[in-house]
Amino acid sequence: MTKPSESAALDAAVEAVHRAGVPGLFAEVRDGDQVWRGAAGVADIATGRPVTAGMRHRVGSITKTFTAAAVLQQVESGQVGLDAPISRYLPRLLPGERGDAVTVRMLLNHTSGLAEYLPYIYPSLKAFPALAETRPQSLDDHRFTRFDSLELIETGVTAPAVGAPGGTPGVYSNTNYLLLGRLLEQVTGMTAEQYITRHVIERAGLRDTGLPDGPDVDGPHSRLYEAWFGMIDPPRDYSVYDMSWVGPAASLISTVADLNRFYGMLLAGEIVSPSSLAQMQRTVPVISQEGRTIDYGLGLHPMEGPGQGTFWGHGGTVWGGGTLAMAGADGRRQLAVAVNLQRWNRLDASGKPQPHPVDDALATLHRVALHG
Repeated sequence: MTKPSESAALDAAVEAVHRAGVPGLFAEVRDGDQVWRGAAGVADIATGRPVTAGMRHRVGSITKTFTAAAVLQQVESGQVGLDAPISRYLPRLLPGERGDAVTVRMLLNHTSGLAEYLPYIYPSLKAFPALAETRPQSLDDHRFTRFDSLELIETGVTAPAVGAPGGTPGVYSNTNYLLLGRLLEQVTGMTAEQYITRHVIERAGLRDTGLPDGPDVDGPHSRLYEAWFGMIDPPRDYSVYDMSWVGPAASLISTVADLNRFYGMLLAGEIVSPSSLAQMQRTVPVISQEGRTIDYGLGLHPMEGPGQGTFWGHGGTVWGGGTLAMAGADGRRQLAVAVNLQRWNRLDASGKPQPHPVDDALATLHRVALHG
């Protein structure tokens, strides 16, 4: 950033998030060709090793934008119809009338009505979204579990539907994006990971981004501390974790610099065509995993600022890690931020997450980063 005052404000905002209770975080803000990077706190509570802005990080559901872009590329090439029924491509995975009713678009924008498989494969989370009745043991049980995506899809498909195909508000579900991964495999003859790597990650020139095939994060990275609403105290490190439980829905590893590069290029029409990007920015109301109703497009969601226009991007969480990447509609002003603590809010007597100083500090960081 050219203005020292802006850099100082960003430094202070990052430091405030750390002081509010996040062990470590790092961020990159871009404004055209001006770049600020900052970090505060530690990557390892035990050793005091500091976080740095260049660390690789599990970015969770930000993966969905990459998967959606890959699907849109196949729409552009005529291999996939955006409003075609998924039964045309995957008749065995979503059989019968439902396969004929659910379209590719409905998977992309979470209006398929398909349930989230997660509470079914993590037994201690089966009461989700009733947080007070969940327990974190399954997180340990599944640290090295190698899940089969077909079994995960079947779990989501056979679970009670959460809505009618195409109905709104939609309900956010990783089942949708595992099906999109299978769709990519069906129409390209490559695994979803291979296709996304070759045609999205490499096309964007991302050097530190990839879909892992083992439980480790290669290269410099932080430990990831999960608190599960105060039930894991002190928070436990889940940085070593087999991510096959989310695959093309949420397993990506990246850096804040790569994420800003990716979203900048996406919004400039350089990953998918401008008309595909316009489709990605057509939103519907969707109930998020936190139970809030958000506007959601095709692997993208907007963030409005006071008088500052709309920013587009995605957030992501994994066990212990969180990330947000947002870019202005013209791609010039951008923020990517990564934190190494998740679910820091404790629950009140009624089981609702209580406000925490971290929430306000992060909101301030987002505001300073996006709106100056």
